[in-house]
This record gives sequence, C-alpha cells and structure tokens, in this order.
Amino acid sequence: MKIAVFSTKPYDREYLDKFNRDNKHELIYFEAPLNIDTTNLAIGFEGVCIFVNDKIDKKTIDKLSEIGIKLIDLRCAGFNNVDIGAAAKQKIKVMRVPAYSPQAVAEHAVALILTLNRKTHKAYNRVRESNFSLENLTGFNLYGKTVGVIGTGKIGTAFCQIMLGFGCKVIAYDVKESEKLIAKGVEYQTLDEIFKNSDVLSLHCPLNVNTKHLFDRTAFSKIKKGAMLINTSRGALIKTSHAIEALKNEQLGYLGIDVYEQEENLFFKDLSESIIQDDLIERLMAFHNVLITPHQGFFTNEALDQIALTTLKNFTDFENELPLVNEVKL
Repeated sequence: MKIAVFSTKPYDREYLDKFNRDNKHELIYFEAPLNIDTTNLAIGFEGVCIFVNDKIDKKTIDKLSEIGIKLIDLRCAGFNNVDIGAAAKQKIKVMRVPAYSPQAVAEHAVALILTLNRKTHKAYNRVRESNFSLENLTGFNLYGKTVGVIGTGKIGTAFCQIMLGFGCKVIAYDVKESEKLIAKGVEYQTLDEIFKNSDVLSLHCPLNVNTKHLFDRTAFSKIKKGAMLINTSRGALIKTSHAIEALKNEQLGYLGIDVYEQEENLFFKDLSESIIQDDLIERLMAFHNVLITPHQGFFTNEALDQIALTTLKNFTDFENELPLVNEVKL
C-alpha cells in the first residue's frame, strides 16, 4: 500500500522502516500533522497513518474521501481525535494499535508518582550544583497508602499490579470490573468513594463524552485534601483551569501529567527558543508540586517495536482484505 504517514518524527521513521525492510508498503513521511489544511498532502495515497494530535474531524474525513483515501490507521491506542461516525459514512476504515506495551505507560505513571513524592528531580538538580542539603525533600512511604485507579483496561491492570507490589491498598473504578484484579486484592468502588478514599489517583480511562473533564471543580472538591493526581491517559480528562484552582487552594497536593488538554500546540516540538502562548501550562509549570512530561509514557523500545509491527500489519490486513482485528467501529 502507498501510505502517507503524518506527524512523523525520526523515531517513527526508524521503527517503521525497521520492520518494513522488504518495502512491502510504500511509506511517505510528513512532519506536518493531518488536519483540514493538510489533506492535499494525501493526494495519490490509499491510506493515511496518524498520531494522537492529528485532527480528523468530519470536514477532514470528507476531504480525505474526496481524494480517495480508504484507510485511516492510528499508530496509538486512543482514537478520540477521529470522527468515527463520519468515517463510517464515507466508508473509510479506521484502525489502531489497541495494545502495544501496557507496562510502558503504567511504569511511567509510577515514575511520575515516585518523582513527585521523593523529589528526585529536585535532588538531581541540587547535587549538580554541589548542594547536598535535604531541606524540603521530604516524601512519604507509598507502602500502605490507598491508590485509586480509574480505568482498569490493559494499562490500568498493569498499573494496579505494580502498586500492589509496593504494598499499597488498590481501589478501582471501571464500568466493567475485572475478576482477575479482584482475585489479586483490588477493590472496586464508586467514583465518589475513589475520590474520597485515595491518597494517589491515577487515570487510565479513554477520553469520551462521559470522561471529558472527569476531574473538574466538583471532582476536586471531593478528593482527599493533599491527594496526588496522575494522568498518563488523555489530557482532557482534567479541566486544567480547575486543577490550577485546586493546586492554589491546596486541595490537590500533587499533579503529575504526561498528557495535556492543549498538547497539540506544544508536545513533540522543541519550543526552547519560543515564547509559550499557553498561559495555563505556564501556570502549571510554576507550581513546585507539579511534574509535566511530554507524552513520553509510550516511549520505550518495546512499545515502539510493537506499534510499528501492528501498524504495518494493519496495512497488510487491509490491503489483502483480511479480517481487520484492530478496526475501530461505532
């Protein structure tokens, strides 16, 4: 297949080319994101391959249909940036990588917890300047703490298992409870109970109409004062302005995010010589108890291998009219 690959970085090319050695598929790489303004780049292609911050709304899909695109393949698990209904109407198939390395994202969530708690990032900077003081580096034992997990799919399950290993009490919320996790000691509770009882909350649910701004002013008012909130899922699960309020009034004790509501204008870019125009993220970065990483939870060798392999398999399955096991449907 001839595929236009959008929002590409050097590592995308490296891993896709690594598993496309026989050139079974003709991959043409574009650094530009795919949206209504860049659809002309896809003229002459059979399919497009996109990432988390490409904007595939109805107008974009209609335009893709006009130029003959038959496949939209996401090299990620989430698909909230694609209008699935509009794609179905235009008979464009949508595929994704449903599971590449749940452990990669789960482990990154734990890294955020440990860094925020034990302040290793601050200690590192201090020691680099020959400052060996322990002042203001106090943390807390994770052992025995209550960790609330919202969403117990593959990533949430991996995260639960890690936290159980730390000796934490793990409570969870999901519309579908996992018998395997229950057998391991995870206790399912209502959302309000999760808010009330958790010392640490970690988000592992998809973004949809029911979960958008799940953490707003109301939710923050219900959490245990001083609790830690971790988000490695999708940025819009948290209403950023309300999180800032909760940080200012010390209702929220710590915030660790690998995703951000307006990340498409920031993440995956080097803006070190630019003036950041996003006042909300600038405010977040000013808090000493906030840790932000640039959507790197998936960024391990194992995950990148699996993303590339599954993405290429999706192309092959579509081209050969095989069952589309990774198809996204309404």
